[in-house]
Amino acid sequence: MELKLNLNGRNVTGHIDPGTLLIDFLRQQGCVSVKRGCETANCGLCTVLMDGRPVLSCSVLAARAEGHRVETLEGLQQEAADFAGFIADQGADQCGFCNPGFVMNTIALLREIPEPTDDQIRAYLAGNLCRCSGYDGQLRGIRAYLDSRKK
Repeated sequence: MELKLNLNGRNVTGHIDPGTLLIDFLRQQGCVSVKRGCETANCGLCTVLMDGRPVLSCSVLAARAEGHRVETLEGLQQEAADFAGFIADQGADQCGFCNPGFVMNTIALLREIPEPTDDQIRAYLAGNLCRCSGYDGQLRGIRAYLDSRKK
């Protein structure tokens, strides 16, 4: 079947099998930031934005993205660069494997809630699994970024 979607600001057409997962289609398109982790929709590594909302691409059939706008970290480098350094400064990206999922969810959070509370930040990041840091570093990094914007 033919699939047409907008990927990172460009129209893309591809041929897929009906059972193709969105993660597999995106990786075929060169989006290597979309990572396969648990394959059970529990770790958040495969998070992408579909029409601005975070979705787990390992649990979405590619056909569901037909006609939609899909954004991966490759298409959001400038937006991510604004705050990724703050997360790194807190030591929250020790191995870096979970970082794309955290960044994608943080972008979605800040688009929806420009001045989130700590509880709102925690709620948005709750679906991301990190085996290195314990999550406080990500929270501190996001909070430091938000505080820097107030100056």
